[in-house]
Amino acid sequence: MTTALEAPPPLSPMLVRLAEERATGALLRDHGTLYLAEGQVVHAESPAAPGLEVLLTKRLPREGWQEAFDRAGPCGRVGRFLVDSGRLADGELELAHLGALFDAAFFALAPGSGPTRFRHGVAHWMGPVRPVSATVVARECQRRRELLDELWPYPETDNSPVVRGDPSVHVTRRQQDVLDLADGVRTPADIARELGRPGFHTLIDVRRLAAAGAVTTPRETPEPVPVAMPPWIGQVTEDPDVALLRRLRNALEAL
Repeated sequence: MTTALEAPPPLSPMLVRLAEERATGALLRDHGTLYLAEGQVVHAESPAAPGLEVLLTKRLPREGWQEAFDRAGPCGRVGRFLVDSGRLADGELELAHLGALFDAAFFALAPGSGPTRFRHGVAHWMGPVRPVSATVVARECQRRRELLDELWPYPETDNSPVVRGDPSVHVTRRQQDVLDLADGVRTPADIARELGRPGFHTLIDVRRLAAAGAVTTPRETPEPVPVAMPPWIGQVTEDPDVALLRRLRNALEAL
């Protein structure tokens, strides 16, 4: 029996191994990238999660980010430059960076997000801000996934365009902001980017709205047709060409 004190299963065995080896570089997956320094996670990026420059748009205009990137990006010290130049307070940068890190890591470490690759020695232009252990990152990703499943156990809404549903459902001001952009074209990631909010927080709003019937996926979007996969595909899950196989399968399903 699993007890509350037992650790959840690792979401990426390679991440666990790299942490034990105190590796430095970039862990690349289909849904995002984790940057490690001495085995600790120092930054994360994902197409599904707005970057730090988006989350801090109201605090720091795009021109400020561009100057910081131009002057400190080549040496990987953008974070330090923002603080030393007075554009951000040290604590403000740290809190925003941790939020962006956990947000992107949640998507990057999603189960079934394809093969994992590691590029040794690669560093992010932000530079070190507040390193986090791989164990903490994995636990937080697991906690967030369980929370989403409790709210609405149908992940189809996470990646599909969403559209308004029942207009009589009472919603909060924050949820109304999401509804205003639910046009049947934008995905939750698109909505998060336009609102300048973390991707995971937007997923929480979308799943709560879906559970209440306030949003749904467009009816004209067909359900994917299951495609029988040849038995040999399961034998090459560690092969780097599996990403190509996934894209081919998705194309067949679309057809």
